[in-house]
This record gives sequence, C-alpha cells and structure tokens, in this order.
Amino acid sequence: MTKKQIISAALVCILMPVSAFATVIGGSSSSGTFEYISPIPGGFTVGENNQQSPNLFAFDEDQNINITSTITVNVGANPVSGDVVASHYIFFDPDSTTSTRGWVDFDADIYGIITQTTELLASDFLANTGVTYLNPGLRGLESGDTATIDSTFAYRVNIDFTASNPGDYIRVLTMRSPLADVPEPSMIGLLGLGLLGLLGLRRRKQ
Repeated sequence: MTKKQIISAALVCILMPVSAFATVIGGSSSSGTFEYISPIPGGFTVGENNQQSPNLFAFDEDQNINITSTITVNVGANPVSGDVVASHYIFFDPDSTTSTRGWVDFDADIYGIITQTTELLASDFLANTGVTYLNPGLRGLESGDTATIDSTFAYRVNIDFTASNPGDYIRVLTMRSPLADVPEPSMIGLLGLGLLGLLGLRRRKQ
C-alpha cells in the first residue's frame, strides 16, 4: 500500500459522516417544530413540565435489546421473549393547553406503542442511561389523545395530542434498528488513527 493510499484511507475513515444510533429519522408537528434529541445532554429530565414548548420531541432509548419476557403495549403487537426491540420516547410538553398533529418516522417497522402510565413505568427498564424519567399520575395519553401506527408506512407513528400539565408521553418499540448497528464515530476515528500509525511504521522502515 503506497503512502498516498494509506493517507487517503485514513482521512476517509476519520472524516466520513456517520449516523450512530440515529434510529429516529424524521418527524413533523403542526404546533411547532419536530426536535430529535441526539446526543442526549447530561442531566436530562423528562416527564412533567420540563420543556414547556409547542414542539414535538423524540429521542432514542436502549437499542436492539433481546428481551426475556413479554412487554405489554397499548397499540400494536406485544413483543415477546426472544424478540429484539429498539426503544424510543416521544413527548409533547407545552406551557399551556395546546394541540398538535404530526408524525415520527423510524428506521425499522413498529411492534407497538406504549401510551398508558402503568405500562410506561413497567417498561422504563428500556430507558436511556442518564435520563431521569418522572412518572406523574397522568403520564402517557389521556382520553382524546391518539398515537397510531400508520396503515401505509409501518415505520411511522401518527400522533394527535392535546396537552397542558404534565404533557403527553409515549414509548415506541420497533424491530431491530439497522442504524443502531453502525459503529460510533469514535470507533471510526480510532480506525483512522490506526492507519496513520501504519504510515508511521512504513516511514521508519524506509
């Protein structure tokens, strides 16, 4: 391998754009904008009047987990022992009574949606490490709020929320996320540094 080839390969590995753990791939909200939270900031808290925003939010939780028992969902099919699931959280937390309609897309088809307080609490073991989840009595959706799996696109959740205090919160369970299997940028960088190291060894040998 020539010096030029080694440098080119190293630069490609270091500079190439990589989407690591980017399993939410898009969304829309009629009341504001859609915000995909990634990376999740340290000390992040969700669950009761934390955002006070007309925007619709989503972030990824644990990805590609081989579950060992059935997870009860409120919409769709219950993932059962042996299934691999990726978990995602969607929430709408305005500062006053506000309605929004929209959708969120994922990179894999949806098993089911958890919309009720009891089932959300029971599935918090899928939560993202470092996120504080508050669990008020009205966590989830109330009467009149809906979250449905799109009849045409099995990877899309359609939402129709009206929220005030403490907001609306759902968890979406998808099948294995292909994008969550992509190496993190730090690993790509290490590979690039390794190639540069090979270049240094080549120089010393010459």
